[in-house]
Amino acid sequence: MMPLSVQTFPIDPSASYTFVVIFSRCRGRWLFSRHRQRSTWETQGGHIEPGETPEEAARRELWEESGATAFALAPVRAYAVGDSPGGKGVVFFAEIETLGPLPESEMAEVQFFDDLPQALTYPEITPVLFRALPTGERPA
Repeated sequence: MMPLSVQTFPIDPSASYTFVVIFSRCRGRWLFSRHRQRSTWETQGGHIEPGETPEEAARRELWEESGATAFALAPVRAYAVGDSPGGKGVVFFAEIETLGPLPESEMAEVQFFDDLPQALTYPEITPVLFRALPTGERPA
């Protein structure tokens, strides 16, 4: 199997995006979520719903998949996986101030990590997007 091609690039305000990915930090550690049907860890994120902006989708997905109720959110980069024209998304960084209970959703739990977890749901994509974060936001 050929490795996936993952590219990051500046966000184009006039572009149409399909997905959001949120790298979340809380209490100085990275927060990852585990889907009920998997044993691996992933960032919060998902599809942008019709009528939503990428930021609105990121805020909704962050709450649904982590329970975050108070946070600062900033767009970082756009990304594309492979050659799919519909596979473009926006990467966000969130600094979470308050975590509430995990809402009833497809996520089973959240967990804190000092760096990227070894068992990633998307091991070819997540590290590339993680490296797109400003160096002050991630470990060296």
